Amino acid sequence: MQTKGNKERHKKILVAPSVLSADFSKLGEEVRAICDAECDYVHIDVMDGHFVPNLTMGPMIVKSIAKASSKPLDIHLMVKNVPFFVELFAPLKPAFMSVHIEEVQHLHRVIWQIKDLGIKAGVVLNPHTNEQDLEYILPDIDLVLLMSVNPGFGGQSFIPSSLKKLKNLKQLRDRLNPNCLLEIDGGVSDKNIMDLKNAGIDMVVAGSYIFGSNDYRQAILSLR
Repeated sequence: MQTKGNKERHKKILVAPSVLSADFSKLGEEVRAICDAECDYVHIDVMDGHFVPNLTMGPMIVKSIAKASSKPLDIHLMVKNVPFFVELFAPLKPAFMSVHIEEVQHLHRVIWQIKDLGIKAGVVLNPHTNEQDLEYILPDIDLVLLMSVNPGFGGQSFIPSSLKKLKNLKQLRDRLNPNCLLEIDGGVSDKNIMDLKNAGIDMVVAGSYIFGSNDYRQAILSLR
């Protein structure tokens, strides 16, 4: 009989390459390549230049990505005026849309705005944000995205304290909403994937590790 511990050791890690690290001069080709390499989701970082000090892509570019992709989209909104951006990207029908707890004043309202649009709703925690802040929203969400770098730019180094935070978050998730996925974004590679798996991660976002490799399929397999 397979125990819970054995199941967790052998579970498949979901991989969502972040197109923020792709070559934008051939974006459609890059998206098709990671899909052919059997990623699970395509991760989209939307930044408005206000919540974070960077601008990335608007709905027209994401629409083009969606056309090129054979995998569902995982949209991460790093923006102010969150309800506006939810409505802006909702027609693209991503699998997940995640918003920052640090920015949303009425979080339950926004979560149900997303879910009422037929999209799975996620909440993002910046590195400094305590995982206990999720206690009263966890039963209502489908995903928690833990930032293991400060958001705004790709290619940053993994913050080691994120592992302890992930372990605490897993305990909270298992108690309040076992079906909620735990995702991490920032500095993920083959160097820390086993530590992340042992800490309870379900899904990883990887940008430079995948797009900086010579073999996207092998890079994805090394994380899975």
